[in-house]
Amino acid sequence: MPFVAKTRTIFRCTDCGTAAPKWVGRCPGCESWNTLSEELNAGPAGPGGLERVLAAPPVPILELDGVGDSPHPTGVSELDRVLGGGLMPGSVTLVGGEPGIGKSTLLLEASGAWARGGGRVLYVSAEESVQQVRRRAERLGAVVPGLWLASDSVLESVILGITNTVPDLVIVDSIQAVFDPAIGSAPGSVVQVRECAHALVRLAKERCIAVVLVGHVTKDGALAGPRVLEHVVDTVLSFEGDRHNALRLLRASKHRFGSTSELGVFEMGDSGLRAVADPSGMFLADRCIGIPGSVVVPTTEGQRPLVVEVQALADKSTAPMPRRSAQGVDGGRLAMLLAMLDKRLRTGFSHCDVYVSVAGGVKVAEPGLDLGVALAVMSSLTGQVVPADLVAFGEVGLGGELRHVGHATRRLTEAARLGFRRAVVPSSCPKVSGIQVVGVDTFSDALSAAGFPSEVF
Repeated sequence: MPFVAKTRTIFRCTDCGTAAPKWVGRCPGCESWNTLSEELNAGPAGPGGLERVLAAPPVPILELDGVGDSPHPTGVSELDRVLGGGLMPGSVTLVGGEPGIGKSTLLLEASGAWARGGGRVLYVSAEESVQQVRRRAERLGAVVPGLWLASDSVLESVILGITNTVPDLVIVDSIQAVFDPAIGSAPGSVVQVRECAHALVRLAKERCIAVVLVGHVTKDGALAGPRVLEHVVDTVLSFEGDRHNALRLLRASKHRFGSTSELGVFEMGDSGLRAVADPSGMFLADRCIGIPGSVVVPTTEGQRPLVVEVQALADKSTAPMPRRSAQGVDGGRLAMLLAMLDKRLRTGFSHCDVYVSVAGGVKVAEPGLDLGVALAVMSSLTGQVVPADLVAFGEVGLGGELRHVGHATRRLTEAARLGFRRAVVPSSCPKVSGIQVVGVDTFSDALSAAGFPSEVF
């Protein structure tokens, strides 16, 4: 009697991929509400249905060449910076970001630059027609020989298009819109995204093609689909920014071929994305001098120094629970700094609404921002203006002590290049020519060095 595959209905979580035999309101895996969707799950094809084939025998490590392939530049300088020089042949890169942030624009510009350099690119748009992509390419100046366009969402057709064109680079926009009709679930479901991603990853490895997948994000900013999607790819890039602001930031949260600490900075314009060579100057371009609550802080993202302006506003609150708002600053870190100031200096922040923002829309998560944030909120509370030619950075401990942070020389050199003359830093920081370095041990010493009157501390 022949073996017949059994098909049954299961419910799978769209966030974590956990399967359940019946629908429940709360996922048993990640405990998210209303995330289970129905899909058909086919059983195995039979005892002999799986063929175990060893693609390549094990090889002693000493017999392998340690050089390997080198990255191929995409032609977009800021993208190459984050990727460590470019895309590796056979690699799979996942690019995520909010709708309308510019993911398709970035990748179409990279496709045009790649093809202009002599490569062959297949741009597969599963959400737009080829005419729509062509119009965008005209606006971006990406209509060049070597760039092929396809509008298809069926996995088999996408693979056939790759086989026929034999490209060096494949862009799939987006992986959530690609589906395999043989799988009994809707496009965008967990099983569809997982299986289609696995198929494209295998194809990239077998044919040594660089593949870039565009991924949707959830309302919380996380990549939509199963977590396995981030595990099977080689690189995960996050394209961030506010659609009402021209600034765009590109970061890598996973990169098997290099560092994940680099930052790419772009400015969105009418003709597409423009690489920002001097982001510090851009962040400080509209800075107003002589306003309480403003402090300039040199930070670092990877090997790139960034000088940003931290703004704070503190005012008495009539609410039983004063409000805390942080934009571009970690909210937990802000709460810790306010608690330290209230305990050590008796500032009364427990009765104040406090708003802190990093101007320009950039997000800074490093502890070197602590001193600048603390000085900014104290400046707003007391009305004392921090001198315009002064910068400050350093980690602030719970005891009010200042701690050393990395890349101090690079931070100070960048501040000196921008014309700042004094820097309030932890005492362990080295001296740098062109700027007066004032080393302090405690936050009270930092207040004194910044010109605050003695009665404040």
